[in-house]
Amino acid sequence: MEAFHTIQGEGAFTGQAAYFIRLGGCDVGCTWCDVKDSWDMDAHPKYSVAAIVAEALKHPARIAVVTGGEPLMHDLGPLTEALRDAGFRTHIETSGTSPLSGAWHHICFSPKKFKEPVAGFHLLAHELKVVVFNKHDLHWADGHAAKTGPECALYLQPEWSKREAMIPLVTAYVMTHPRWRVSLQTHKYLNIP
Repeated sequence: MEAFHTIQGEGAFTGQAAYFIRLGGCDVGCTWCDVKDSWDMDAHPKYSVAAIVAEALKHPARIAVVTGGEPLMHDLGPLTEALRDAGFRTHIETSGTSPLSGAWHHICFSPKKFKEPVAGFHLLAHELKVVVFNKHDLHWADGHAAKTGPECALYLQPEWSKREAMIPLVTAYVMTHPRWRVSLQTHKYLNIP
């Protein structure tokens, strides 16, 4: 769908330069999705893996974040192999609703209520990021956290359009449940992609 050089705005790598590769196609259907244009896979041009990596190499960041849409609707093995060969760290942001493909340095797993993740996906995650749209999402998040490995970092992220109402709930929850951390969409506060 698009690719761009920016600052990672969410989760464990917040504040670091990164090259984002956003793939078209999503079958999850989050009502609050901020990239609904990504849902239709056929609405976007197709590029070869070589062309995607060549474009990424034009920028200094060496973290490549593959996102969507839902990126795991694609076989990501060839892309991650080429990115690694070119010297990139490979990161993915996924709802985990399709089987994992590709070789990843970092897996950000962000489950959604709209479609169940693949069984066992929780144990693959380096980072669990739950978008908090209402107060019930906090307890829903704990159910997912219970299925992750002990080294998985846990993040609660207020949904952008409801951030004024959700930030106080999220911060209070983290203060009483200290395994969780707060993730804010800092790229939106910085007004960058």
